[in-house]
Amino acid sequence: MTDRPKTPLLDRVHLPADLKRLSDRELRQLADELRAETISAVSVTGGHLGAGLGVVELTVAIHAVFDTPRDKLIWDVGHQCYPHKILTGRRDRIRTLRTEGGLSGFTKRSESPFDPFGAAHSSTSISAALGFAAARDLGGDPGDAIAVIGDGSMSAGMAFEAMNNAGHLGKRLFVILNDNEMSIAPPVGALSTYLSKLYSEGPFQDIKAGLKGAVSFLPEPFQEGARRAKEMLKGMTVGGTLFEELGFSYVGPVDGHDLDQLLPLLRTVKARATGPMLLHVITKKGKGYAPAEAAADKGHATGKFDVLTGAQAKAASNAPSYTKVFAQALVTEAARDDKIVAVTAAMPDGTGLNLFAERFPSRCFDVGIAEQHAVTFAAGLAAGGMKPFCTIYSTFLQRGYDQVVHDVAIQRLPVRFAIDRAGLVGADGATHAGAFDVAFLANLPGMVVMAAADEADLVHMVATAVAHDDGPIAFRYPRGEGVGCDMPERGIPLEIGKGRMIRQGGRVALLSFGTRLAEVQKAADALAARGITPTIADARFAKPLDRDLILSLAHDHEALITIEEGAIGGFGSHVAQLLADEGVFDRGFKFRSMVLPDTFIDQANPEKMYAVAGMNAPQIEAKVLEVLGVAVVGKRA
Repeated sequence: MTDRPKTPLLDRVHLPADLKRLSDRELRQLADELRAETISAVSVTGGHLGAGLGVVELTVAIHAVFDTPRDKLIWDVGHQCYPHKILTGRRDRIRTLRTEGGLSGFTKRSESPFDPFGAAHSSTSISAALGFAAARDLGGDPGDAIAVIGDGSMSAGMAFEAMNNAGHLGKRLFVILNDNEMSIAPPVGALSTYLSKLYSEGPFQDIKAGLKGAVSFLPEPFQEGARRAKEMLKGMTVGGTLFEELGFSYVGPVDGHDLDQLLPLLRTVKARATGPMLLHVITKKGKGYAPAEAAADKGHATGKFDVLTGAQAKAASNAPSYTKVFAQALVTEAARDDKIVAVTAAMPDGTGLNLFAERFPSRCFDVGIAEQHAVTFAAGLAAGGMKPFCTIYSTFLQRGYDQVVHDVAIQRLPVRFAIDRAGLVGADGATHAGAFDVAFLANLPGMVVMAAADEADLVHMVATAVAHDDGPIAFRYPRGEGVGCDMPERGIPLEIGKGRMIRQGGRVALLSFGTRLAEVQKAADALAARGITPTIADARFAKPLDRDLILSLAHDHEALITIEEGAIGGFGSHVAQLLADEGVFDRGFKFRSMVLPDTFIDQANPEKMYAVAGMNAPQIEAKVLEVLGVAVVGKRA
């Protein structure tokens, strides 16, 4: 860590209106100070560094030219919004980023009027900006709408749906394509290749850069000469044809780190635009901070770090991460079965599939930020005789739900869904919580849904998914390290729909689904000190349920409590349905289901988030005492 940087100009900026009193030369100095302050702040909290460093000059230019918050500035995803937060009245809290009670790591409507639209998933900005533009023209909130979207996010279908609609409506709208050749992983797909063509011949030194699509925005005396020059250049460059065909006026590409280009360009288009505009800006992720520029992911996500060296502070751990355990287990299985393939949606590192790709490059597919396509592509692979593992974060799988239903479940195709980031995830907060996948998958006919209790169980579930070819199967696991248990050399397929007994007891049974099992065991140990010895079982499957196990637990105990890292409507709801159908409640049997509460939980460390959710060992212990009617004397905090 180092002392805070000297920022004399930034110290005078409290809101974007203050930028309008600065000269262009001062704005350039301000950008340098803003970059230094961003690096300093993230070194304290950790977070998404590289994306913000790549848009420092762009952030300054937009706020200097447009009239935010009257003009609606919408950052796609929000990874890059830290400099924006510093300029919009939140500098005094910027060192609380992603911490409990602190600033969100993304844009958030409830946090500031300068965040008109919240985001943490990609490719939503153009749709939202078009909505603001349409509302404005119908008498709603006044002002322009500006969407800043990365080249990775632009690859998603939703972005093209929005652009198609925007071109049709013809409303005044600004889309700034922040092209840094880097989303989280290097971009893939035809669009990336197309964008590369637009600047592959040195656009910043070439007259072509100033002419493509921008003729109508030049001062009148220069327009005719520019038209002639543009006509001469036909056939020499592809220009912005793709975007122009969608109905946008295209300007670019321009250097996103050169305020001498950005400021006059934004002033001109702001003054003259009448319909949808696309400004193609070339930036460098991690710009201005050598350790980020040198990193493979350009400093996408970091822990706390030393500003001078970039070295990150990492807590020692004796247990492997669930993500790494999954990836290694899949590699092991794939070495024995050449029909196993893997699919990810722009998250090869986050899902661990980078390890799979290194070993089996021809059998690993990164489809870009396109979860809908990922699911149906996996369905096609399955229909074609392969064994696809569609590996997606729980929160991102929500984006492909119709495809899960229509293209996979109805056709009973054996797609294997590896669902990372199940449960509460910590600093990324509510937008990235894996709360709903059990509920939205377990209600689908023919779907098998598993949850690993520990990292060894995860290895067995990978093997189970490989062996299962009778319809779709899903297994979920959390972010972070495992519990440190003994690991098998290779997974052994589990019997579908069968749980396991962990500890035999009496009076009350605790039926866990997922990695809360460790907290259940801690609660049972505490209860034993009170003379209560609950039975503990690990369900393993939410669908199909282990009917024999559940009914046996109900028969042999006076109460049953289920515990899961998911929202209402998931595992506990299916257990309750079974008990009701079997008439178990008719004899006064007591049943409780511990699930995530019906609210979105803000960021904190995972342990605190689960405490807020009421799902740590002390809350599980308290639930048992409540169900059994045991008075608590000297209740622990």
